[in-house]
Amino acid sequence: MMKAAITRLYHRFDREVIEREIEEELRFHLELLTEQHVQQDMSFARAKDAALKRFGDVEQVKDQCVEITRRNRPVIRALKFFLILVFLVGVLVRVFSTEIAVTRAGDVLMAIALLGRLFFYVRGLNPSHFTSVDERSSPLMLNDGLASFTTYDQNRRTPLERVISDS
Repeated sequence: MMKAAITRLYHRFDREVIEREIEEELRFHLELLTEQHVQQDMSFARAKDAALKRFGDVEQVKDQCVEITRRNRPVIRALKFFLILVFLVGVLVRVFSTEIAVTRAGDVLMAIALLGRLFFYVRGLNPSHFTSVDERSSPLMLNDGLASFTTYDQNRRTPLERVISDS
C-alpha cells in the first residue's frame, strides 16, 4: 500500500505522465468540438477538420499546458515560500543582532533568498511572452469572441511598439 502511494506521488511529477494526461484532455476537447460540429449537420470528416482548425496547433497547446503544469507544482510553491521565510529570518537577524558575525549571517540569508527567488523568476521566463502577438490568436483561446481587454491600438501596436516608433 505504501509502495503504491509512493508510485502515485512519483507519477504526479513525471513529465511523460503529465503529457499523457494533457493529451487525453485535449483529445476529449477535440472530440467535443467535433461533436458540436456534427450536430450542426456537418459530415464527420469535415467536422473533425473544423474542430482541428478552430483548436489550433495541438502540439503547441500541449506544450504550453505542460509548462503551466510544471510551474504549478506544489514542491516549487513550497520552496518559493521557504525562500520568503529565509529572507524574513535574515531581515530579523540583521535588525535585532548586535554582533558583526551574526549580522553578516543575516545578510547571507537575505542574499540566498533573493538569489533563489531570482532563479525561479528567470527560470519561468518564456520568450513567447514578449512577442507582439494579438491575444485572440492564442491557441489556448477557443472562443471566437473579441477579447474584453486589449493593449493594442488601431494600428495593432503594443505600447512598447508605439514608444519605439514615436521616438
